[in-house]
Amino acid sequence: MTGVEVCAVVLAAGEGQRLRPLTELLPKALCPVGNVALLDRALTRIAGLGLTGPARVAVNAAYLAEQVVAHVGDRAHLSVEPDGPLGTSGGIGRLRGWIDGRGALIGNADAYLADPRREPGKDIAALLEGWTGDTVRMLTRPMPEGATGGFSGHRFAGFSLLPWRYVRVLPDQPGNLVRTAWRPAEAAGELELITYDGLYVDTGTPADYLTANLHAAAGLTDPTATLTGRATESVIGAHAAVHGTVTRCVIWPGATVHEGETLHDAVRAGENLTVPARVDSMNRLTTPIRLIAEETA
Repeated sequence: MTGVEVCAVVLAAGEGQRLRPLTELLPKALCPVGNVALLDRALTRIAGLGLTGPARVAVNAAYLAEQVVAHVGDRAHLSVEPDGPLGTSGGIGRLRGWIDGRGALIGNADAYLADPRREPGKDIAALLEGWTGDTVRMLTRPMPEGATGGFSGHRFAGFSLLPWRYVRVLPDQPGNLVRTAWRPAEAAGELELITYDGLYVDTGTPADYLTANLHAAAGLTDPTATLTGRATESVIGAHAAVHGTVTRCVIWPGATVHEGETLHDAVRAGENLTVPARVDSMNRLTTPIRLIAEETA
């Protein structure tokens, strides 16, 4: 696809503040979508491009880093940020020695991408096709009509590609790629926007996280789950127990929905942690309402 040597970095250091209290239990990168950790979805997508193993793939970690480190194991090079997340730019800057002259394919672990072809990696392969190593490339989706910001009417869709000459000057300190790489490349006429034809969801809010799950696997119940109640258009995780009624919900692995409980458009974790999301008149998930730790009635 490209004659330039490329490595991959999955950014998994963020705190996921908007997903609290779920992310008090798991780092955002390990939150399951369709019963698969977001981080594993990213690693599978990158593997579809032939990028595997600690020599070619790196994962950074900061918030609840021990969980990320244990989950990744020897599948990738691990870069731990002990003083807290360095942001998208600082995380790459800290990996300069490992990247070592290569181009860097960078993906956000919390990005949910769904390509209709269902071929891992093929959907983002256009980022690498014909790349000379001179430009910054960004996977994008067209912005909704009337929306502002973005890049020439497009918004970032989870993955970007940086040449070494951009990587080598990134400082090992807090910062984001918008300011240190993407905007400078845009100003220099060196930013290429690659349109992504599939669905992209930034899973940063409870509503968007639920949207991604329902798109990925609505109606999925793990074989190890116990279902004595009723589940409609929901995702039920491993060893979960649903004795009540759930509709358009995500029930995390090991979670319980008690007899007599009714949940709608929500995420349940543990025995009684419920994170709801509001639904508009067209039955579409919108902005999240409050996050609550709910005692079982």
